[in-house]
Amino acid sequence: MSELGLTYATFNQASGSNFAGLAIGCLIFIPCVHKFGRRPIYLLSAIVQFACALWWASFHTAGELIGVSLLAGLAGSISEAVVMITIVDLFFVHQHARLNGIFLFMQSLGSTGGPIAAGYIVVSMGWRWMWWMIAIFLGVNFILVLFFFEESKYIPTGSRPSASCSDHVAEYDDGRKPAELSILRVSSRSTAGVHHSRKSIRQRLALVTKTDMPMAQHFYQPLLILLSFPAVAYTAVTYGTILAWFSANASSGSYFLLEEPYNFSPSAIGLFHLGGFLGTFVATMTVPALNDWFIVRAAKQNGGIFEPEMRLWLSIPGALLDCAGLLIYGIGLGNGLHWAVLAVGQGIYGFGFITTADVALTYLTDCYPDILGDALIAIVFIRNGFAMVVRFAFTPWINGMGIQNTFILISMLALSTVVLPVLLMVYGKRARARTADTYRKYAARQPVHRQA
Repeated sequence: MSELGLTYATFNQASGSNFAGLAIGCLIFIPCVHKFGRRPIYLLSAIVQFACALWWASFHTAGELIGVSLLAGLAGSISEAVVMITIVDLFFVHQHARLNGIFLFMQSLGSTGGPIAAGYIVVSMGWRWMWWMIAIFLGVNFILVLFFFEESKYIPTGSRPSASCSDHVAEYDDGRKPAELSILRVSSRSTAGVHHSRKSIRQRLALVTKTDMPMAQHFYQPLLILLSFPAVAYTAVTYGTILAWFSANASSGSYFLLEEPYNFSPSAIGLFHLGGFLGTFVATMTVPALNDWFIVRAAKQNGGIFEPEMRLWLSIPGALLDCAGLLIYGIGLGNGLHWAVLAVGQGIYGFGFITTADVALTYLTDCYPDILGDALIAIVFIRNGFAMVVRFAFTPWINGMGIQNTFILISMLALSTVVLPVLLMVYGKRARARTADTYRKYAARQPVHRQA
Protein backbone atom coordinates (compact mmCIF):
# COMPACT_ATOMS: atom_id res chain seq x y z
CA MET A 1 0.00 0.00 0.00
CA SER A 2 2.75 2.47 0.91
CA GLU A 3 4.83 1.63 -2.18
CA LEU A 4 2.02 2.51 -4.61
CA GLY A 5 0.23 5.08 -2.45
CA LEU A 6 -3.00 3.06 -2.27
CA THR A 7 -5.53 3.30 0.55
CA TYR A 8 -7.72 0.75 2.33
CA ALA A 9 -10.73 2.28 0.55
CA THR A 10 -9.03 1.66 -2.83
CA PHE A 11 -8.55 -2.01 -2.02
CA ASN A 12 -12.20 -2.28 -0.97
CA GLN A 13 -13.20 -0.70 -4.28
CA ALA A 14 -11.02 -3.18 -6.16
CA SER A 15 -12.55 -6.04 -4.20
CA GLY A 16 -16.03 -4.68 -4.93
CA SER A 17 -15.14 -4.52 -8.64
CA ASN A 18 -14.06 -8.14 -8.47
CA PHE A 19 -17.42 -9.16 -7.03
CA ALA A 20 -19.17 -7.06 -9.68
CA GLY A 21 -17.32 -9.04 -12.35
CA LEU A 22 -18.28 -12.30 -10.64
CA ALA A 23 -21.94 -11.25 -10.67
CA ILE A 24 -22.08 -9.97 -14.25
CA GLY A 25 -19.92 -12.73 -15.76
CA CYS A 26 -22.41 -15.49 -15.01
CA LEU A 27 -25.18 -13.64 -16.82
CA ILE A 28 -22.97 -13.27 -19.90
CA PHE A 29 -21.02 -16.51 -20.12
CA ILE A 30 -22.87 -19.36 -18.38
CA PRO A 31 -25.57 -19.63 -21.12
CA CYS A 32 -22.70 -20.68 -23.38
CA VAL A 33 -22.31 -23.80 -21.20
CA HIS A 34 -25.61 -25.08 -22.57
CA LYS A 35 -24.70 -24.32 -26.17
CA PHE A 36 -21.01 -25.22 -26.40
CA GLY A 37 -20.34 -27.53 -23.45
CA ARG A 38 -18.51 -27.36 -20.11
CA ARG A 39 -14.95 -27.81 -21.36
CA PRO A 40 -14.51 -24.58 -23.42
CA ILE A 41 -15.87 -22.51 -20.51
CA TYR A 42 -13.37 -24.04 -18.09
CA LEU A 43 -10.55 -23.36 -20.55
CA LEU A 44 -11.63 -19.76 -21.11
CA SER A 45 -11.82 -19.15 -17.38
CA ALA A 46 -8.40 -20.70 -16.74
CA ILE A 47 -6.53 -18.75 -19.44
CA VAL A 48 -8.10 -15.38 -18.56
CA GLN A 49 -7.36 -15.83 -14.86
CA PHE A 50 -3.76 -16.71 -15.74
CA ALA A 51 -3.49 -13.47 -17.74
CA CYS A 52 -5.00 -11.50 -14.85
CA ALA A 53 -2.43 -12.90 -12.42
CA LEU A 54 0.34 -11.67 -14.73
CA TRP A 55 -1.29 -8.22 -14.80
CA TRP A 56 -1.68 -8.18 -11.02
CA ALA A 57 2.00 -8.94 -10.62
CA SER A 58 2.98 -5.85 -12.64
CA PHE A 59 0.30 -3.17 -12.00
CA HIS A 60 1.27 0.31 -10.74
CA THR A 61 -1.91 2.42 -10.43
CA ALA A 62 -5.25 2.27 -8.65
CA GLY A 63 -7.04 2.21 -12.01
CA GLU A 64 -5.10 -0.87 -13.08
CA LEU A 65 -5.90 -2.59 -9.79
CA ILE A 66 -9.62 -1.96 -10.18
CA GLY A 67 -9.56 -2.94 -13.87
CA VAL A 68 -7.74 -6.23 -13.39
CA SER A 69 -9.97 -7.06 -10.41
CA LEU A 70 -13.05 -6.59 -12.59
CA LEU A 71 -11.62 -8.73 -15.40
CA ALA A 72 -10.56 -11.47 -12.98
CA GLY A 73 -14.08 -11.47 -11.55
CA LEU A 74 -15.55 -11.96 -15.02
CA ALA A 75 -13.20 -14.89 -15.59
CA GLY A 76 -13.78 -16.42 -12.17
CA SER A 77 -17.54 -16.28 -12.57
CA ILE A 78 -17.33 -18.59 -15.56
CA SER A 79 -16.02 -21.56 -13.61
CA GLU A 80 -17.91 -20.74 -10.41
CA ALA A 81 -21.31 -22.06 -11.49
CA VAL A 82 -20.02 -24.64 -13.97
CA VAL A 83 -18.50 -26.71 -11.16
CA MET A 84 -21.89 -27.44 -9.63
CA ILE A 85 -23.35 -28.23 -13.04
CA THR A 86 -20.50 -30.71 -13.51
CA ILE A 87 -21.24 -32.29 -10.12
CA VAL A 88 -24.83 -32.95 -11.23
CA ASP A 89 -23.50 -34.35 -14.53
CA LEU A 90 -21.28 -36.91 -12.84
CA PHE A 91 -22.63 -37.88 -9.40
CA PHE A 92 -25.72 -39.33 -7.70
CA VAL A 93 -28.14 -37.49 -5.39
CA HIS A 94 -26.77 -39.07 -2.20
CA GLN A 95 -23.27 -37.82 -3.15
CA HIS A 96 -24.21 -34.20 -3.85
CA ALA A 97 -23.64 -32.86 -0.33
CA ARG A 98 -20.14 -34.33 -0.12
CA LEU A 99 -19.13 -33.04 -3.53
CA ASN A 100 -20.64 -29.61 -2.89
CA GLY A 101 -18.81 -29.55 0.44
CA ILE A 102 -15.49 -30.26 -1.26
CA PHE A 103 -16.24 -27.54 -3.82
CA LEU A 104 -17.03 -25.00 -1.08
CA PHE A 105 -13.92 -25.97 0.86
CA MET A 106 -11.69 -25.47 -2.16
CA GLN A 107 -13.33 -22.07 -2.69
CA SER A 108 -12.78 -21.02 0.91
CA LEU A 109 -9.25 -22.43 0.85
CA GLY A 110 -8.21 -19.48 -1.29
CA SER A 111 -9.50 -17.06 1.35
CA THR A 112 -8.24 -18.92 4.42
CA GLY A 113 -5.23 -20.95 3.30
CA GLY A 114 -3.99 -18.58 0.60
CA PRO A 115 -3.02 -15.77 3.00
CA ILE A 116 -0.88 -18.18 5.03
CA ALA A 117 1.42 -18.86 2.08
CA ALA A 118 1.09 -15.30 0.76
CA GLY A 119 2.30 -13.80 4.03
CA TYR A 120 5.59 -15.68 3.91
CA ILE A 121 6.07 -14.94 0.21
CA VAL A 122 5.54 -11.21 0.80
CA VAL A 123 8.04 -11.14 3.67
CA SER A 124 10.75 -13.16 1.91
CA MET A 125 10.32 -12.23 -1.76
CA GLY A 126 8.11 -9.12 -1.98
CA TRP A 127 4.41 -8.63 -2.65
CA ARG A 128 4.69 -8.89 -6.43
CA TRP A 129 6.04 -12.42 -6.14
CA MET A 130 2.79 -13.40 -4.45
CA TRP A 131 1.09 -12.78 -7.80
CA TRP A 132 3.89 -14.38 -9.83
CA MET A 133 3.38 -17.55 -7.76
CA ILE A 134 -0.36 -17.43 -8.39
CA ALA A 135 0.32 -17.01 -12.11
CA ILE A 136 2.51 -20.13 -12.05
CA PHE A 137 -0.23 -22.19 -10.38
CA LEU A 138 -2.90 -20.88 -12.75
CA GLY A 139 -0.69 -21.68 -15.73
CA VAL A 140 -0.29 -25.26 -14.50
CA ASN A 141 -4.05 -25.40 -13.92
CA PHE A 142 -4.72 -24.36 -17.52
CA ILE A 143 -2.43 -27.13 -18.82
CA LEU A 144 -4.16 -29.74 -16.64
CA VAL A 145 -7.62 -28.66 -17.81
CA LEU A 146 -6.48 -28.59 -21.43
CA PHE A 147 -5.12 -32.15 -21.46
CA PHE A 148 -7.06 -33.99 -18.74
CA PHE A 149 -10.51 -32.46 -18.24
CA GLU A 150 -13.07 -34.32 -20.37
CA GLU A 151 -16.39 -32.89 -21.47
CA SER A 152 -19.13 -33.92 -19.02
CA LYS A 153 -22.16 -32.69 -20.95
CA TYR A 154 -24.29 -35.53 -22.23
CA ILE A 155 -27.72 -36.27 -23.68
CA PRO A 156 -29.05 -39.42 -21.94
CA THR A 157 -30.86 -40.90 -24.94
CA GLY A 158 -30.88 -44.38 -23.47
CA SER A 159 -32.25 -43.44 -20.07
CA ARG A 160 -35.89 -43.04 -21.07
CA PRO A 161 -38.32 -45.92 -21.44
CA SER A 162 -39.84 -46.68 -24.78
CA ALA A 163 -42.94 -44.67 -25.53
CA SER A 164 -45.56 -44.85 -28.22
CA CYS A 165 -46.75 -41.28 -27.67
CA SER A 166 -45.18 -37.98 -26.76
CA ASP A 167 -47.49 -37.00 -23.89
CA HIS A 168 -46.00 -37.01 -20.42
CA VAL A 169 -48.50 -36.54 -17.61
CA ALA A 170 -47.51 -35.60 -14.07
CA GLU A 171 -47.17 -38.60 -11.76
CA TYR A 172 -47.73 -36.76 -8.50
CA ASP A 173 -50.99 -35.97 -6.75
CA ASP A 174 -51.30 -32.43 -5.42
CA GLY A 175 -55.05 -32.55 -4.94
CA ARG A 176 -56.11 -31.32 -8.36
CA LYS A 177 -58.45 -33.19 -10.68
CA PRO A 178 -56.96 -34.77 -13.82
CA ALA A 179 -58.71 -32.20 -16.01
CA GLU A 180 -56.91 -29.41 -14.15
CA LEU A 181 -53.44 -30.84 -14.72
CA SER A 182 -51.53 -29.38 -17.60
CA ILE A 183 -49.90 -31.70 -20.10
CA LEU A 184 -46.40 -31.05 -21.32
CA ARG A 185 -45.61 -32.52 -24.74
CA VAL A 186 -42.01 -33.47 -25.31
CA SER A 187 -40.49 -35.60 -28.01
CA SER A 188 -39.86 -39.22 -27.10
CA ARG A 189 -38.44 -42.15 -28.96
CA SER A 190 -37.57 -45.75 -28.34
CA THR A 191 -33.92 -46.57 -27.87
CA ALA A 192 -34.25 -50.27 -27.13
CA GLY A 193 -31.40 -52.30 -28.46
CA VAL A 194 -29.23 -49.30 -29.30
CA HIS A 195 -25.59 -49.74 -28.36
CA HIS A 196 -23.46 -46.68 -27.67
CA SER A 197 -19.71 -47.14 -27.98
CA ARG A 198 -17.30 -45.22 -25.78
CA LYS A 199 -16.18 -41.92 -27.28
CA SER A 200 -12.59 -41.60 -28.41
CA ILE A 201 -10.17 -39.45 -26.41
CA ARG A 202 -10.32 -36.88 -29.19
CA GLN A 203 -14.10 -36.63 -28.84
CA ARG A 204 -13.92 -36.44 -25.04
CA LEU A 205 -11.32 -33.65 -25.23
CA ALA A 206 -13.01 -31.77 -28.07
CA LEU A 207 -12.83 -28.02 -27.69
CA VAL A 208 -16.58 -27.61 -28.32
CA THR A 209 -19.52 -29.99 -27.77
CA LYS A 210 -22.30 -28.09 -29.47
CA THR A 211 -26.03 -28.43 -28.87
CA ASP A 212 -28.53 -27.46 -31.56
CA MET A 213 -31.04 -25.92 -29.14
CA PRO A 214 -31.08 -22.10 -28.93
CA MET A 215 -29.48 -20.40 -25.94
CA ALA A 216 -31.14 -16.95 -26.09
CA GLN A 217 -33.65 -17.86 -23.38
CA HIS A 218 -30.83 -18.57 -20.92
CA PHE A 219 -30.02 -14.86 -20.77
CA TYR A 220 -33.39 -13.97 -19.20
CA GLN A 221 -34.63 -17.26 -17.71
CA PRO A 222 -32.42 -17.05 -14.59
CA LEU A 223 -34.33 -14.02 -13.28
CA LEU A 224 -37.68 -15.68 -13.98
CA ILE A 225 -36.53 -18.85 -12.20
CA LEU A 226 -35.32 -16.82 -9.21
CA LEU A 227 -38.76 -15.26 -8.86
CA SER A 228 -40.67 -18.51 -9.52
CA PHE A 229 -39.13 -21.01 -7.09
CA PRO A 230 -38.78 -20.43 -3.32
CA ALA A 231 -35.86 -22.88 -3.10
CA VAL A 232 -33.86 -20.83 -5.61
CA ALA A 233 -34.59 -17.59 -3.75
CA TYR A 234 -33.61 -19.22 -0.43
CA THR A 235 -30.30 -20.44 -1.82
CA ALA A 236 -29.52 -17.07 -3.40
CA VAL A 237 -30.20 -15.07 -0.23
CA THR A 238 -28.44 -17.53 2.08
CA TYR A 239 -25.37 -18.05 -0.09
CA GLY A 240 -25.17 -14.34 -0.89
CA THR A 241 -25.29 -13.09 2.68
CA ILE A 242 -22.86 -15.58 4.19
CA LEU A 243 -20.31 -14.88 1.44
CA ALA A 244 -20.69 -11.13 2.05
CA TRP A 245 -20.01 -11.59 5.78
CA PHE A 246 -17.09 -13.92 4.97
CA SER A 247 -15.62 -11.21 2.76
CA ALA A 248 -16.08 -8.52 5.43
CA ASN A 249 -14.47 -10.82 7.99
CA ALA A 250 -11.37 -11.45 5.90
CA SER A 251 -11.04 -7.83 4.74
CA SER A 252 -11.16 -6.33 8.22
CA GLY A 253 -8.60 -8.77 9.59
CA SER A 254 -6.11 -8.12 6.81
CA TYR A 255 -6.20 -4.37 7.53
CA PHE A 256 -6.84 -3.79 11.25
CA LEU A 257 -4.39 -6.44 12.45
CA LEU A 258 -1.59 -4.34 10.94
CA GLU A 259 -2.40 -1.56 13.43
CA GLU A 260 -2.37 -1.16 17.21
CA PRO A 261 -2.67 -3.13 19.43
CA TYR A 262 -1.75 -6.09 17.18
CA ASN A 263 0.98 -4.77 14.84
CA PHE A 264 1.03 -8.02 12.86
CA SER A 265 3.52 -8.61 10.07
CA PRO A 266 2.25 -9.93 6.70
CA SER A 267 3.35 -13.45 7.65
CA ALA A 268 1.58 -13.19 11.03
CA ILE A 269 -1.65 -12.09 9.31
CA GLY A 270 -1.33 -15.10 7.04
CA LEU A 271 -1.00 -17.43 10.04
CA PHE A 272 -3.96 -15.72 11.69
CA HIS A 273 -6.20 -17.02 8.89
CA LEU A 274 -5.32 -20.55 10.01
CA GLY A 275 -8.31 -20.35 12.38
CA GLY A 276 -10.74 -19.89 9.51
CA PHE A 277 -8.98 -22.61 7.52
CA LEU A 278 -9.33 -25.12 10.35
CA GLY A 279 -13.02 -24.30 10.75
CA THR A 280 -13.77 -24.84 7.07
CA PHE A 281 -11.61 -27.98 6.95
CA VAL A 282 -13.31 -29.64 9.92
CA ALA A 283 -16.73 -28.74 8.50
CA THR A 284 -15.82 -30.19 5.10
CA MET A 285 -14.70 -33.45 6.71
CA THR A 286 -17.88 -33.86 8.77
CA VAL A 287 -20.93 -31.88 7.63
CA PRO A 288 -21.43 -33.10 4.00
CA ALA A 289 -21.05 -36.77 4.98
CA LEU A 290 -23.40 -36.23 7.92
CA ASN A 291 -25.87 -34.51 5.61
CA ASP A 292 -25.87 -37.41 3.12
CA TRP A 293 -26.09 -39.98 5.94
CA PHE A 294 -28.98 -38.11 7.54
CA ILE A 295 -31.13 -38.02 4.40
CA VAL A 296 -30.69 -41.77 3.86
CA ARG A 297 -31.90 -42.45 7.41
CA ALA A 298 -34.73 -39.92 7.09
CA ALA A 299 -35.85 -41.45 3.78
CA LYS A 300 -35.98 -44.93 5.36
CA GLN A 301 -38.20 -43.58 8.14
CA ASN A 302 -40.37 -41.93 5.48
CA GLY A 303 -41.17 -45.21 3.77
CA GLY A 304 -38.18 -45.04 1.45
CA ILE A 305 -39.25 -41.69 -0.01
CA PHE A 306 -36.64 -38.93 -0.09
CA GLU A 307 -37.76 -35.32 0.21
CA PRO A 308 -35.25 -32.48 -0.31
CA GLU A 309 -36.53 -30.64 2.79
CA MET A 310 -34.90 -33.38 4.89
CA ARG A 311 -31.56 -31.67 4.26
CA LEU A 312 -32.60 -28.36 5.83
CA TRP A 313 -32.31 -29.40 9.47
CA LEU A 314 -28.55 -28.87 9.50
CA SER A 315 -28.94 -25.28 8.32
CA ILE A 316 -30.28 -24.24 11.75
CA PRO A 317 -27.06 -24.99 13.71
CA GLY A 318 -25.14 -23.60 10.74
CA ALA A 319 -26.86 -20.20 11.06
CA LEU A 320 -26.31 -20.18 14.83
CA LEU A 321 -22.59 -20.84 14.31
CA ASP A 322 -22.41 -18.06 11.71
CA CYS A 323 -23.90 -15.61 14.21
CA ALA A 324 -21.66 -16.76 17.09
CA GLY A 325 -18.47 -16.60 15.02
CA LEU A 326 -19.19 -13.07 13.78
CA LEU A 327 -20.04 -11.87 17.30
CA ILE A 328 -16.87 -13.29 18.84
CA TYR A 329 -14.68 -11.91 16.06
CA GLY A 330 -16.30 -8.46 15.86
CA ILE A 331 -16.49 -7.79 19.60
CA GLY A 332 -12.93 -9.06 20.02
CA LEU A 333 -11.56 -6.88 17.22
CA GLY A 334 -13.51 -3.83 18.38
CA ASN A 335 -12.17 -4.12 21.93
CA GLY A 336 -8.61 -5.14 21.07
CA LEU A 337 -8.88 -8.58 22.69
CA HIS A 338 -6.19 -11.22 22.26
CA TRP A 339 -5.76 -12.40 18.67
CA ALA A 340 -6.63 -15.96 19.71
CA VAL A 341 -10.19 -14.83 20.48
CA LEU A 342 -10.49 -13.43 16.97
CA ALA A 343 -9.07 -16.63 15.47
CA VAL A 344 -11.62 -18.73 17.36
CA GLY A 345 -14.39 -16.50 16.01
CA GLN A 346 -13.10 -16.96 12.46
CA GLY A 347 -12.92 -20.73 12.95
CA ILE A 348 -16.50 -20.94 14.22
CA TYR A 349 -17.72 -18.81 11.33
CA GLY A 350 -15.76 -20.95 8.86
CA PHE A 351 -17.51 -24.06 10.19
CA GLY A 352 -20.91 -22.37 9.98
CA PHE A 353 -20.16 -21.02 6.51
CA ILE A 354 -19.51 -24.47 5.04
CA THR A 355 -22.54 -25.93 6.84
CA THR A 356 -25.01 -23.27 5.73
CA ALA A 357 -23.74 -23.02 2.15
CA ASP A 358 -23.54 -26.80 1.64
CA VAL A 359 -27.11 -27.33 2.85
CA ALA A 360 -28.48 -24.52 0.67
CA LEU A 361 -26.67 -25.57 -2.51
CA THR A 362 -27.43 -29.26 -2.07
CA TYR A 363 -31.10 -28.55 -1.35
CA LEU A 364 -31.28 -26.62 -4.62
CA THR A 365 -29.52 -29.43 -6.48
CA ASP A 366 -31.98 -32.00 -5.13
CA CYS A 367 -35.06 -29.87 -5.86
CA TYR A 368 -34.32 -28.70 -9.40
CA PRO A 369 -31.46 -30.64 -11.05
CA ASP A 370 -32.78 -30.09 -14.58
CA ILE A 371 -32.70 -26.29 -14.39
CA LEU A 372 -29.59 -26.03 -12.26
CA GLY A 373 -27.59 -24.06 -14.83
CA ASP A 374 -30.10 -21.21 -15.06
CA ALA A 375 -30.76 -21.30 -11.31
CA LEU A 376 -27.05 -21.00 -10.54
CA ILE A 377 -26.72 -17.97 -12.79
CA ALA A 378 -29.34 -16.19 -10.68
CA ILE A 379 -27.80 -17.40 -7.43
CA VAL A 380 -24.25 -16.37 -8.30
CA PHE A 381 -25.51 -12.98 -9.51
CA ILE A 382 -27.35 -12.32 -6.23
CA ARG A 383 -24.53 -13.77 -4.14
CA ASN A 384 -21.81 -11.61 -5.64
CA GLY A 385 -24.17 -8.64 -5.77
CA PHE A 386 -24.51 -8.86 -1.98
CA ALA A 387 -20.74 -9.15 -1.57
CA MET A 388 -20.12 -6.20 -3.91
CA VAL A 389 -22.49 -3.92 -1.99
CA VAL A 390 -20.96 -4.88 1.36
CA ARG A 391 -17.40 -4.29 0.15
CA PHE A 392 -18.20 -0.85 -1.27
CA ALA A 393 -20.14 0.10 1.88
CA PHE A 394 -17.84 -1.52 4.44
CA THR A 395 -15.42 1.39 4.98
CA PRO A 396 -18.12 4.06 5.57
CA TRP A 397 -20.09 1.48 7.58
CA ILE A 398 -17.20 1.03 10.02
CA ASN A 399 -16.49 4.77 10.11
CA GLY A 400 -20.11 5.46 11.00
CA MET A 401 -20.85 2.67 13.50
CA GLY A 402 -17.47 1.41 14.67
CA ILE A 403 -16.09 -2.11 14.31
CA GLN A 404 -17.98 -3.68 17.21
CA ASN A 405 -21.44 -2.33 16.34
CA THR A 406 -20.93 -3.14 12.65
CA PHE A 407 -20.24 -6.79 13.43
CA ILE A 408 -23.09 -7.00 15.94
CA LEU A 409 -25.46 -5.85 13.20
CA ILE A 410 -23.90 -8.27 10.71
CA SER A 411 -24.24 -11.18 13.14
CA MET A 412 -27.94 -10.43 13.67
CA LEU A 413 -28.48 -10.32 9.92
CA ALA A 414 -26.71 -13.69 9.66
CA LEU A 415 -28.96 -15.11 12.38
CA SER A 416 -32.09 -13.93 10.56
CA THR A 417 -31.39 -16.36 7.72
CA VAL A 418 -32.42 -19.24 10.00
CA VAL A 419 -36.05 -18.26 9.34
CA LEU A 420 -35.82 -19.24 5.66
CA PRO A 421 -35.08 -22.98 6.04
CA VAL A 422 -37.71 -23.25 8.79
CA LEU A 423 -40.33 -21.85 6.41
CA LEU A 424 -39.22 -24.29 3.70
CA MET A 425 -39.36 -27.25 6.09
CA VAL A 426 -43.02 -26.38 6.67
CA TYR A 427 -44.10 -25.16 3.24
CA GLY A 428 -41.34 -26.30 0.87
CA LYS A 429 -43.01 -29.51 -0.31
CA ARG A 430 -46.25 -27.69 -1.09
CA ALA A 431 -44.34 -24.97 -2.91
CA ARG A 432 -42.60 -27.56 -5.07
CA ALA A 433 -45.94 -29.21 -5.90
CA ARG A 434 -47.52 -25.92 -6.90
CA THR A 435 -44.57 -24.97 -9.11
CA ALA A 436 -44.18 -28.43 -10.68
CA ASP A 437 -45.75 -27.39 -13.98
CA THR A 438 -43.46 -24.36 -14.16
CA TYR A 439 -40.47 -26.57 -13.39
CA ARG A 440 -41.33 -29.00 -16.18
CA LYS A 441 -41.74 -26.07 -18.58
CA TYR A 442 -38.27 -24.70 -17.83
CA ALA A 443 -36.73 -28.19 -17.73
CA ALA A 444 -38.02 -28.92 -21.24
CA ARG A 445 -36.20 -25.83 -22.50
CA GLN A 446 -32.81 -27.11 -21.34
CA PRO A 447 -30.38 -28.55 -23.92
CA VAL A 448 -30.14 -31.70 -21.79
CA HIS A 449 -33.23 -32.66 -19.83
CA ARG A 450 -34.83 -35.70 -18.27
CA GLN A 451 -38.50 -36.43 -17.66
CA ALA A 452 -39.45 -34.04 -14.84
